[in-house]
Amino acid sequence: MYRIGIGEDIHKLKKNYQLFLGGVLIPSEYGLVGHSDADVVLHALIDALLGALSLGDIGQHFPNTDAKYKNISSLLLLEKVYQLVINKGYLLVNADITIILEKPLLSPYIPLMKEKVAKTLNTSISNISIKATTNEKLDSLGRLEACKATAVILLKQK
Repeated sequence: MYRIGIGEDIHKLKKNYQLFLGGVLIPSEYGLVGHSDADVVLHALIDALLGALSLGDIGQHFPNTDAKYKNISSLLLLEKVYQLVINKGYLLVNADITIILEKPLLSPYIPLMKEKVAKTLNTSISNISIKATTNEKLDSLGRLEACKATAVILLKQK
C-alpha cells in the first residue's frame, strides 16, 4: 500500500536572522522568522509526512506556544515525525521538494541539504530531490519578504 503527502510552508524573511534550509545554515543577510529555526524545507516535508498518514500537521505536534520548541532544529522535529511514520508501518519511497527564494543562490547548498534530509530519514540521497527557484521578483516572495517550500512524498507500507 502506498500513501502520498503534500506539505507547504512559508515564513517571513528579516534582516539579521539566520537562514536554515534543509537543515543547512546558509550565509545570507536575510533569515527566516519563526518559533523554531523556521526551516521551511523541513516544515513542508514534515507536513507532507504527517498528511500522508492523516496524522495532522506540524502545529499540532509541535505547537509554537510550547517553549521546548523555541529555536529547536527542525531536523530533530523531522526525526520525531519520521519515527511516527515508521511506527505506523511505512517507509519513505521518495521526496520532492521545491524552495522559492529570490536570493541567495541555493544551488551550492542543495547537495548538503539532500545529505542531511536523507540521513535523517534513513534513506539514500537518490530518494531526495531538492530544487530551488525564484519568483521572478513578483509578490511577497519576489520582494524578499518571505521564503516558501513545497514537499511531495510517497510512502510505502513495510
